[in-house]
Amino acid sequence: MHPDPSRVCEFLREAAEQDVLPRYQALAAGDIMEKKPGDLVTVADLDAERRLTRLLTDHLPGSHVVGEEGVHGDPTLFDKLETVDRLWILDPVDGTQNFAEGKTPFTIVLAYLVEGVMRSAWIHDPVAGDTAVAEDGSGAWVGDRRLRVADGDTVDRMTGLINSNGYGRPHRDAVRAKKEGFSEIIRYGCAGHAFRELADGNRHFSIYNRLWPWDHAAGVLIHREAGGYTARVDGELYRPTERVPGCLSAPDEATWRSIDAFLKPA
Repeated sequence: MHPDPSRVCEFLREAAEQDVLPRYQALAAGDIMEKKPGDLVTVADLDAERRLTRLLTDHLPGSHVVGEEGVHGDPTLFDKLETVDRLWILDPVDGTQNFAEGKTPFTIVLAYLVEGVMRSAWIHDPVAGDTAVAEDGSGAWVGDRRLRVADGDTVDRMTGLINSNGYGRPHRDAVRAKKEGFSEIIRYGCAGHAFRELADGNRHFSIYNRLWPWDHAAGVLIHREAGGYTARVDGELYRPTERVPGCLSAPDEATWRSIDAFLKPA
């Protein structure tokens, strides 16, 4: 049994319209909390995750949801990544810091896994009201428009995102110094939006350090279905069930290798 991609898009729109957008630029002080210093959660995150958990498990009885906020409340839920065959991975508001500050971008990010393998993915933009959707082997789409990554290019002509810890904290300063070798380095504060930009050919690459599955699983599949290539900086392919740090996404494997060679510490 597989999810109906269009029906899931309806669920995401419902959560956006009922739980997220009414709070956008309207959060009271008590609506914003800290899970730990600098790590925010809002009532929109919590309500959207509750709604989507109910809708998704009703849609596919027997499936389970691992959501960012649920794992914060019960870290043992993270074990489901390795023990549950049919699994949804959810970030109810990706870019919570932006959302709490009343600015964009922020997204709702969802991936569906079967036996640990990414099969479907959705990244919904509540403000734009559209959803990037991908199914394994079927391409990546926003509505009827197919997404395609940018062509690879030389390092000095490419734009993207770099977490300076992506090659390990001891090498942070060396990686940071090399950022000037690219055409432009930007920061969105929202992985879901960044992956949509990559898949739509608006940016070339991204490098992340901490690999939480709700931040990256859906984006990696959408990017791959748009023609892109992602691997960890140790050379292994990205797997959402593993939390080995350091991940690079690029338009193709050759471009991945050129970026990696430029940034990799000696």
